[in-house]
Amino acid sequence: MKKITTVLALFVLTLFASCNSEESLQQYMVASQEKDGFMTIDIPINFIKPKSLDVPADVQETIKSIKKVNLVALPYQGNEEAYTVEKDKLNKILKTDKYKSLMRMNAQGIKMNIYYTGSADAIDEVIAFGYAKDKGVGVARILGENMDPSKIITMMNNITLDGDQLNLRKFNLAF
Repeated sequence: MKKITTVLALFVLTLFASCNSEESLQQYMVASQEKDGFMTIDIPINFIKPKSLDVPADVQETIKSIKKVNLVALPYQGNEEAYTVEKDKLNKILKTDKYKSLMRMNAQGIKMNIYYTGSADAIDEVIAFGYAKDKGVGVARILGENMDPSKIITMMNNITLDGDQLNLRKFNLAF
């Protein structure tokens, strides 16, 4: 009986030790769907189309490596108090060891950080996090398997989104 109690105690301790109280990016994005002021969209992969039929094979291969695209944004106007809170939450989530920095840029006053998970030559997730005090804060996740960062950049220049199926105009307000 003592062994069973010891095993159960170890199991419970292991269970509690493995629980992470820090919010993950996935949890943040799901929770944001329920919050006032946030705009969210999940882009089905079949809405990502090559701009033409003669795009390079590596672009087509990269499109096929993508499984899901999610966007969450909070416009600044009308959400001034929440802006800093949400920006800080995302910064905290993305500063963990799970996410590796790929690049940083500042374009038209929008600070943008690109992160990834996986290995440098076989990325599983690309995260674009951007914010500007006059625009808002937003994060986009591209989930896939063994994505090549250089091929993703090439792909972005060779694709279009099926605008008839998506209503992305609301994101123009944020960015």
